[in-house]
Amino acid sequence: MAKLEQTLHGDLDQILRKIEDGILNGSFSASMEDGSDLQSGSARCAVRVFERYSFSGGNRVSLNVTLFQNGDGPIQMSAITAGGSQATFFKINTIGEEAFLDKLLEIL
Repeated sequence: MAKLEQTLHGDLDQILRKIEDGILNGSFSASMEDGSDLQSGSARCAVRVFERYSFSGGNRVSLNVTLFQNGDGPIQMSAITAGGSQATFFKINTIGEEAFLDKLLEIL
């Protein structure tokens, strides 16, 4: 598992579209598995779950991206990858997870 947390500035909808487009157009095997948009008062939360095939690991890895904004405040982003290991009892070969997170960094 790899994790990235950042504070972003800008329009939440534009940042979300940029992430979606960048991930889906950045790999022929990438897909958006599901998403959720929540709002309470002026607070907004957008969650997206992506998957793609990892050639280095020979399996699929997932990327969960959560964006949260309260009113006009900064956007808090949390991105977590999973599924890149082939071992049964411990994690080895997490290169695919890290590469997926690196793609998100490129987009941002």
